[in-house]
Amino acid sequence: MSFSDLFSNGFTKRNQDHFAAIVHIAMEDGVITEDEKEFLDRLAQHLAISKETYAGILKDYKSHPINPPVSLERRIERLYDISQMVCADQIKDENKVHLMTKIAIGLGFETNRVLEVVEKALKLVSDTVDFEAFRKEINILFE
Repeated sequence: MSFSDLFSNGFTKRNQDHFAAIVHIAMEDGVITEDEKEFLDRLAQHLAISKETYAGILKDYKSHPINPPVSLERRIERLYDISQMVCADQIKDENKVHLMTKIAIGLGFETNRVLEVVEKALKLVSDTVDFEAFRKEINILFE
């Protein structure tokens, strides 16, 4: 196995684990809503999750570990990507906040600050800021 194979396999595994964690979060209330399903479909495409892997994760999502990013920087990167996808999916505002709140908690943001983080993230993405501006503004919340 070449070095590039190791990297791509690790990258694929991280994407699958990240996707499974979001499925786990979506299933927290026992149901995947239509908005959540549409979001998961889009996320699977973005993370290059095959249809077979997608089906397997939906069937057995609990077998994948939930490993939120350790650093705030990595959480912010994931939050940025997911916020962009949620906004692009035309999900109704109240459903956006609900979905993003669940995901942000799963990413490791503190529950007592999560609504503030989600509202700021969705506002920034709807204002089409780039990642650096997004990162700076989210970091301000934690100073």
